[in-house]
Parts: sequence; C-alpha cells; structure tokens
Amino acid sequence: MGNLASTYRNQGRWKEAEEVEVQVIETRKRVLRADHPDTLISMGNLASTFWNQGRCKEAEELFVQVMETFKRVLGAEHPDTLTSMGNLASTFWNQGRWKEAEELFVQVMETRKRVFGAEHPDTLTSMSNLASTYRNQGRWKEAEELEVQVMETRKRVFGAEHLDTLTSMSNLVSTYRNQGRWKEVEELEV
Repeated sequence: MGNLASTYRNQGRWKEAEEVEVQVIETRKRVLRADHPDTLISMGNLASTFWNQGRCKEAEELFVQVMETFKRVLGAEHPDTLTSMGNLASTFWNQGRWKEAEELFVQVMETRKRVFGAEHPDTLTSMSNLASTYRNQGRWKEAEELEVQVMETRKRVFGAEHLDTLTSMSNLVSTYRNQGRWKEVEELEV
C-alpha cells in the first residue's frame, strides 16, 4: 500500500496518495504502534503529500510531530531523525522562512559531520541545502564557501562526472551568476 501511495505521489495524484497514506498510517499505528519508525516514515510521506498540495501548515505540523517522535524514540543523531529535521527545514525553506530553515539545516549538517564524517553523501547534501538557504538570502560569500567545499569534496570522492558533483557545480554557477561574476561562470561551464 505504501508503494501504491508512492506511485500516486510520483504521478501527482495527491488525493489518491493521501487516502492510501492515511490507511497505511492507521494500520501501522494499530499493528506496530504510533511511534514505530515505519509509522513515522509513513507520516512523513503524508506530510510531503500535504506540502505538494500547498497545505504547508498541515505538512509542517506533521513534520514537527515526526521529528520530535524520532528524536524521542531513536535519538537526536539517528539518520531518520536527521532526515526528518531536514524535511522540516525544507518546509521552512519553501515558505521563505530562512532563519528557521537555516537553524535546522546547520544543526543537521553539524550532526552529520560529527556522526558520519565530512565526506558522507548526506553530510554534503546538508551542506548544499544550507548553501542554498544562504544563496536565496543573497548571502553570497557564505553560499560560495559551502558550495566550493561541497563541489571539491564531491569531485574528489565521487569523480568529476558524477551527478552530485555536476549539481554542485551548477549551484556554484548560480551563485556566481547572481553576482554577475561572468568569468567564474564561464570557467565552470566549460
């Protein structure tokens, strides 16, 4: 049923996805329990469905509930907890709530660095998310520092042609372009 809901989500069939996700959550709460990680992941999926429908308040409330329960059940440093924090930060980001997004993105990034290491893919994603928060506020220097670090690490770890490396380069190009730094744009786009 969860896979069916995911299929509906991927097709943009939000109402159908929501109906199936609610069934999955109710069943998992009854069979597993309300604070079981699988139940929480399903709740996070429903929150994403709400968000994709523009129901930001409902999405945020559910993301907060999922995050707080993950923290209590699995601990503040567990990958699922950190993912749920990142999801909530993205919800803030998408609403232009930069300060709240930044605080969570910093927390997720620092925890992932400490727990998984500076070169872990999830750590690099966290750094990229924080950089994009800076970029959207016009905080070019801070965005650039993180983007260069992410790009160079991804080049070294994954290779110059890896999709994540290319995404990092594109993000840095965007930062340069927004500042009118055409020489740097040209050097990266070659």
